[in-house]
Amino acid sequence: MTSNNLSRLSSVGATLALIGGLSTAGSAAHAAATISINNLDGPGVGFNDVSVVVPLGGNFGTTLGAQRLIAFTYAANIWGATLTSTQPIIINARFSALTCTATTAVLGSAGATSIFRNFVSAPKLDTWYAYALANKISGSYLGTANAAQINANFNVNLGTPGCLQASSWYYGLDNNEPVNGIDFVAVLQHEMAHGLGFQTFTNGSSGAFNGGFPSIWDHYLFSVAAGKSWADATAAERVASAISLNGLVWTGPVATAAAPAVLLTGAANVAISGLAAGPAAGDYAAGEASFGPLPTFVPVSAQVMPVLEQTTGAGEGCEPFNAINTAAVRNNIALISRGVCGFAIKAKNAQNAGARGVLISDNVVAGISGLGGTDPSVTIPTVRITLSTGNAIREQLKRRSRTSSGVIAGIGRIGSQLAGADAFGRLLMFAPNPFQGGSSVSHYDTSATPNLLMEPSINGNLTQAVGPPKDLTLPLFVDIGW
Repeated sequence: MTSNNLSRLSSVGATLALIGGLSTAGSAAHAAATISINNLDGPGVGFNDVSVVVPLGGNFGTTLGAQRLIAFTYAANIWGATLTSTQPIIINARFSALTCTATTAVLGSAGATSIFRNFVSAPKLDTWYAYALANKISGSYLGTANAAQINANFNVNLGTPGCLQASSWYYGLDNNEPVNGIDFVAVLQHEMAHGLGFQTFTNGSSGAFNGGFPSIWDHYLFSVAAGKSWADATAAERVASAISLNGLVWTGPVATAAAPAVLLTGAANVAISGLAAGPAAGDYAAGEASFGPLPTFVPVSAQVMPVLEQTTGAGEGCEPFNAINTAAVRNNIALISRGVCGFAIKAKNAQNAGARGVLISDNVVAGISGLGGTDPSVTIPTVRITLSTGNAIREQLKRRSRTSSGVIAGIGRIGSQLAGADAFGRLLMFAPNPFQGGSSVSHYDTSATPNLLMEPSINGNLTQAVGPPKDLTLPLFVDIGW
């Protein structure tokens, strides 16, 4: 049965996907599994782009298309050396114009072309498996011989005017993308994982099983409120857990056992105190940034001071700080609203002005999530707080002077719970409210620290590892049958 479930990856305002073109170029991994690209791009487009480029980061291609194919081969080799299958894995891939604006973009999407159940050696009956995984388990090529198992598509316009123009693809193989560069290899690894089975085929917004049957994922997705796996829950219970924020977990034994070797202990926290804190005083859960260190034992503490927008429409913290903002944040913790520019830009401007830390307050009602972005030069802790928390703090800051507020924030990590797991050590799955099509459910939660490959947002601090002690994609794959 054909599956139309495509999972998307976002990156500081960007989302990723894979899908193919007109000519064919093979790129294979000659280890435990063979993965190849069926290049569906037309002449001069995407993987066939003949624009001359300079080799970089271990990628010696001298045309844009060649560098893209080399990066694809490199990412395929990583998965090919990690997984075991006697059946070839074929990916239809292409570049095309995907939705984007000057500050946001769809990077791409990918998913299995077909799903299968009740095949020979299927571990669970009446359960859907992604095409490549079903082939691996059965030891035979199901469906049409040599049919592609994965469809994928990439944004050809990324980094051009009107399409996340401050960022661009980085085709190096060295995991060392520049600031505002988006690592194509990491994006490929992520999207290949979706096509290999890192997704449910159940509709998260309606709760309906695909064709009336659960996917292998649904046996390990667990609704905390209902106390049931998705395979056993009602459609209404599945819908509720998909928007439960922290009430959807993974119960697969292999991923659960591996989590302590990968995730840090303690959750990001902001403690508000001080004579002027008033009703805002207390501990608040926070979302950790992919840049800037977060202290574990001794929090960074200082008075909180708001950052004012300097040029109308430019966004708070998006420009180098003027004298007023500099005087306010020097040796203090800057409070900046989300919006307009990247989180790392706001943090770096605050750091340059002498701030000791940054609180990014949400501009919409949402649950706790992390902060994406890349800038190795940011050395101060930066965390995300909810709109309600930010508003409570801002209310107390109305009585501040130009350089002092009497409201103190301590930014750090507290508790013994794994960052990205619940109190029982079960990995949290991405369940935002409202539901995000293509992102919800089929990703790890953004609270995971360090960032994981299969979070819904691309992060600049990812490594190329897919298993412990750096990542938890492979353990989940083992749970579902790889």
